[in-house]
Amino acid sequence: MARVITKKQVKQYRRDFSSDVTARVAQNAVTGGDLLEIALNRDLVQDIDSSFSIKLDDWKVTHQMRSGRCWLFAVLNLFRPSTMKKLNVKNFEFSQSHIHFWDKFERSNHLLEAVLETSDRNLDDRTIAFLLGDPIGDGGQWNMAMNLIRKHGLVPKTAFPESKSSSNTGRMNAILKHILRTTASELRAIIDAGGSLAEARARKDERLADIWRILCIHLGTPPEKFDWQWEDKDGKFHRRGTLTPQEFAAEYVELDWEDYVCIVNDPRNEYYRTYTVDFLQNVAGGPPVIYLNVPSSEMKDITQKLLEDGLPVWMGCDVGKQMHRQRGLWDAKLFDFAELYGTEFKMNRADRLRFGQTMMTHAMLFTGVDVVDGKPRRWRVENSWGTKDSGEKGYYTMNDSWYDEYMFEIACPSAYLSDEMSAGLDTEPIVLPAWDPMGSLAS
Repeated sequence: MARVITKKQVKQYRRDFSSDVTARVAQNAVTGGDLLEIALNRDLVQDIDSSFSIKLDDWKVTHQMRSGRCWLFAVLNLFRPSTMKKLNVKNFEFSQSHIHFWDKFERSNHLLEAVLETSDRNLDDRTIAFLLGDPIGDGGQWNMAMNLIRKHGLVPKTAFPESKSSSNTGRMNAILKHILRTTASELRAIIDAGGSLAEARARKDERLADIWRILCIHLGTPPEKFDWQWEDKDGKFHRRGTLTPQEFAAEYVELDWEDYVCIVNDPRNEYYRTYTVDFLQNVAGGPPVIYLNVPSSEMKDITQKLLEDGLPVWMGCDVGKQMHRQRGLWDAKLFDFAELYGTEFKMNRADRLRFGQTMMTHAMLFTGVDVVDGKPRRWRVENSWGTKDSGEKGYYTMNDSWYDEYMFEIACPSAYLSDEMSAGLDTEPIVLPAWDPMGSLAS
């Protein structure tokens, strides 16, 4: 039988709080002020310098607006520097809306295929509940973006600009969730009534036509080809002519993205092994999301080497922990919550993953590092939240202590892997459950 809270306990709690001067001062401050400003570690803020011994960026940040497209923005931001150099322009953006359209369409098909694949399970199965809980979120992973580029190419932003719904996805996503759950119920009804897989897929294809129509209404119709011309920063005009998205990606993306590997730090699981997450995919039939699990220190070493070699680094992290958005700061102890509340918040990184206190929530780009005596002291990060009230014109400073606690993933060329990592890359991926936190960036 559960033990109830007694009046005696509550009376003692009241007496203890009333006699605690520090607690009452904290109450006065927090009930009338901003928690983050009150808990902000002022000594630490004073010590943070936003200069870096290695700084790669000299371009404007992008803005994902009210959407969860950070992973796509971060990928396209990684591609931008070499493309801008090739075009000889000061600023350039790939169309984030174009690749976003294809993610929505492909992910809808993948979700419905997953419904068919699991049709022999009860509807209260945890995997099915997870799939239908958020069937068409905005998030995603590096490998998922590569699947889209491989199949659908890229276009410049001028060829497929933002729409109201690409910049504010909530209402469109609500409509898509409705039709996907409706379709899931229809497919299950066909199978449960003894219908064939072919009959269910015929209905799925009819519904995909509806989803295509909805996406075109919200985002515009993605181009099969477009006319490409531009003026460079020296005033010289260039006309390339008509290109398909696949041709544009092949010609203007200089980075060898097919050679990139995703490495993560997941202390719950064995290092130098590969992992995947069940049903973590957007393009049916495409290569799965594969992670190589390595110690945090080794992931950090690769990040530093890439930046030293002049390459920005795509990464995934738990963005909101110990972050001050307006100041653009991260530090593992940026806020003195333990001191403010007079209590302890102690969990190691593995337990924070196990108990839901941390997970990957955001993808960004490392564009700089401050190295002292060969070791990183702080990191420069290009975010995709625009410039207003967002760091230093959209760029953030991450103290190295934060990397150790809340950084989870980077994408890197295979040449940067150690021999032990390369051997681990050849292992058979261990399949984590669909709801595992290592898949959370795709939510």
